[in-house]
Amino acid sequence: MGIIRKTLTANNLKIIAAGIMFFDHFVSVFIPHNELLSLIFRLFGRAAAPVFCYFIAEGYHYTSNIKKYIGRLLVLAVVSHLPYILSFGYTMFQATSVVWPLALGLIALAVCKNGRINVIIKLAVVLVCCAVSYTANWFFVAVLWILVFGMFHGNFKRQIAGFCVVGAAIYMPMILRNYGFFHERFPQWFQFGIFLAVPLLAMYNGKSGSKTRFMSWFFYVFYPAHLILLYLLKKFTALSEVLGSRL
Repeated sequence: MGIIRKTLTANNLKIIAAGIMFFDHFVSVFIPHNELLSLIFRLFGRAAAPVFCYFIAEGYHYTSNIKKYIGRLLVLAVVSHLPYILSFGYTMFQATSVVWPLALGLIALAVCKNGRINVIIKLAVVLVCCAVSYTANWFFVAVLWILVFGMFHGNFKRQIAGFCVVGAAIYMPMILRNYGFFHERFPQWFQFGIFLAVPLLAMYNGKSGSKTRFMSWFFYVFYPAHLILLYLLKKFTALSEVLGSRL
């Protein structure tokens, strides 16, 4: 990690993650999944969720009011649900967005970091948070990543080691079990893009960046807004047919 220059602030990394997430979602919605080009593009998009999980854990340590922080994420999960299922073609209770496990991961971390709570209760809360996030995007892996990043806060090597263990030992086997070894015609190798988050996080310099109102609310507005945009493009344009016919 020493050869990587720590030049990126939290704001920089959040914007990068939002950008590759939008690109990943755009490709998922408008480019056929059985095209090799789709999987190549989506390889990079896999890095977005780990970066957001990392900064949820960072936010726990720097927020002045953890209850309000959790509340904002829960509200965002509710607001984002309908745009998410419309964009990706799910039914109302079939799936939901990544914001739900992000909120649950924060809850689990807050409970685990509370020294007044019994270890049995902590374990029970973690298990419940994992269970109720199962149908969400990134399911309970996002909860575990937030826990790893939060519990090892201040020790980057342990954070990354824990992240890699969860990714390799839990995320990849779950993906293969749920969707099979092949994603349409091609192997699920693009899922290994989660590990591209490691060099990105290694460039984090520990600074938040400019504390403007825009950046404070950036993700809360951007996430549902980009899903609404994708839905409108899918509903009222022929992008799917145009892009599909050219590949």
